[in-house]
Amino acid sequence: MRFSDDQRRRLAARAKTIGRRLLNELATIVTPETLIACHRKLIAKKYDGSANRGPGRRRTAAEIAALVTRMAKENRSWGYRRIQGALSNLGHLLAFKTIANILKEHGMEPAPERSRRTT
Repeated sequence: MRFSDDQRRRLAARAKTIGRRLLNELATIVTPETLIACHRKLIAKKYDGSANRGPGRRRTAAEIAALVTRMAKENRSWGYRRIQGALSNLGHLLAFKTIANILKEHGMEPAPERSRRTT
């Protein structure tokens, strides 16, 4: 006999309320250990935190991205590492590759090409 997930869930919930001793007398289809194990798995699944997780990494805050682009526009000779150091002085820790990606998204070139163009 095969049970669906919903049936297994209901059986496990009722088995937990009845208790192992009474289940030994009543259970004929499934052993009490199986029912208790199903209940244990359901509880573990409920509290594993998977409902709170989303896919991927969080995006960089828009304010920090705006700050990076502003620093790059105002200081055309600054490279990624220099901008990274200035941000760390302000208390924002970003990787230089994140800074490079932000500038690429906003259509800005690396420091040597940025400083060659006129403002």
